[in-house]
Amino acid sequence: QVHLVESGGGLVQAGGSLRLSCAASGRTFSNYFMGWFRQAPGKEREFVAAITWNGDRIHYAGSLKGRFTISRDNARNAVYLQMNSLQPEDTAVYYCAADRTVVSPMNPKEYDYWGQGTQVTVSS
Repeated sequence: QVHLVESGGGLVQAGGSLRLSCAASGRTFSNYFMGWFRQAPGKEREFVAAITWNGDRIHYAGSLKGRFTISRDNARNAVYLQMNSLQPEDTAVYYCAADRTVVSPMNPKEYDYWGQGTQVTVSS
């Protein structure tokens, strides 16, 4: 069992930045593939970014690449999402997710463990 807790969300003006954190506890964090997803009201959960256990491969949603950066610190059992140049359409609840084996990082069904989410609101 892996327990995930996101933090760092909040209200920011368009053009601003936020850094989300996801703290993991339970099983050995460094064995897990980690992902970030987001869900806006009335919309399906959407892939944001994912990173392999040692960071050697990183995946981004095409529309977000260049503005968002995923990273992890296995010594701190944490994964991060740096978000720059935020726009109102980035408003959503952001979730981190984990699994030992992920074949299709963009598919939320690949992940067994999820945090409770953190709200990000971008005002225009």
